Amino acid sequence: MLLRFAFRRKTTGLTALLVAASLALVPVAPALAQENRGPPVLRDTEAEALLREYTRPILRAAGLEKQNIQIVIINDSSFNAFVADGRRIFVNYGAIMQSETPNQLIGVLAHETGHLAGGHLAKLREQLANAQTQMIIAMLLGAGAIAAGARSGANNGLANAGAAAIAGPQEMIRRSLLSYQRQQEENADRAGVKFLTASGQSPKGMYDTFRRFTNDSLFAARGADPYLQSHPMPADRVAALEGLARSSPYWDKKDDPSLQQRHDMMRAKISAFMERQDTVYRRYPLSNDSLPARYARAITTYLHGDMRNALAQIDALIAKEPNNPYFYELRGQALLEAGRPAEAIPALHKAMQLSNNAPLIEMLLGQALVATDNKAYTDEAIRILRAAVARETEAPLGYTQLAMAYGKKGDYAEADLASAQAAFLRGDNKTARDLASRAKTRFAIGSPGWVKADDIVSAKMPAGQKSN
Repeated sequence: MLLRFAFRRKTTGLTALLVAASLALVPVAPALAQENRGPPVLRDTEAEALLREYTRPILRAAGLEKQNIQIVIINDSSFNAFVADGRRIFVNYGAIMQSETPNQLIGVLAHETGHLAGGHLAKLREQLANAQTQMIIAMLLGAGAIAAGARSGANNGLANAGAAAIAGPQEMIRRSLLSYQRQQEENADRAGVKFLTASGQSPKGMYDTFRRFTNDSLFAARGADPYLQSHPMPADRVAALEGLARSSPYWDKKDDPSLQQRHDMMRAKISAFMERQDTVYRRYPLSNDSLPARYARAITTYLHGDMRNALAQIDALIAKEPNNPYFYELRGQALLEAGRPAEAIPALHKAMQLSNNAPLIEMLLGQALVATDNKAYTDEAIRILRAAVARETEAPLGYTQLAMAYGKKGDYAEADLASAQAAFLRGDNKTARDLASRAKTRFAIGSPGWVKADDIVSAKMPAGQKSN
């Protein structure tokens, strides 16, 4: 189930812009980085499970296995990845689509893990704070010189010196900060290779990715001042990385064919959900009878309304792999979105069972149970949805469906609370507070529901975010 959510970024302003630009695989465009609302997020159980498998041995090698680092997929077709808050690695879906092998994507994750393991976020924020302090001092000294020149009534020499006192240190500070950022990128490259080698994986995919960046950016980098870049010059970077990567004893190690198959399935799924139908059929023509191609075509067929054909294709996938939870999930999602929720329930029950109760699949099943309008399903929907939101706390869909289930049961206090939680996760703070305030009047003072509602009413909005 591919879901689109808006991510509520907690880091805002100039610091967030510079941190994101520094710790990205490629520099972030400032116009995009300054959006306080944050990037839209894609959620999918299949893709997230595979990315966690990719990351687990790297985090273990980096000593971060117990830090609960999350991998977040960003709804952006460009090739990029970055860290921005110390506990998440963000990966554009474009990076997944353009990584032809698991090892190439694993190399990207290893580089970003290098930033986390090196504490680069905290260190960069400290550098930024020092730089801002130095800039303020330089500006005050320069302004003082300008004012003294004006009071003396003499020529412009003192005033010009004051202007130079402002501009000169600022340029030096900027170059020093950029140099620090370049050093962090080089350190992350080295750390990434170290973690890959320690986990018995090839750094070749990482090298191939940076070499592709080099080829793509040769023209843009021509004539650029290397001292005014936040990242090392492409050719120099890939040359340094090549020697390090080729020294690994696992340089020639290939991806396991079963892992490659899952990687191809993930890319096929993302292509089908995110790209135009004609693009999907160019990538996966009818002449391609591979399982990933059939998967992509089944998804795009259902998305474009040919349900009979889509169900036949999905059933053929299930017959091929009867223990694949994501084929049952797809069948249930297709039926649910076609307005046939009762028919979706058996497939979603099977998907939930095979996926070991994956929360996003539980939410989809809960949605189907609620959508049937059969009150006999209400208690089951509430039980499943409560289990889902307990483990998946940042998905508004679960709380929205939970609110509907409670409403059908006539439990309006819990319905208001769940609706408030959904609104809060969407970033709609005014609606969240209004609903939570109403929920408080329906709960007994001091009860668990009252306390949760009061927390929402009392929650501070993220800096820079307006009350809608």
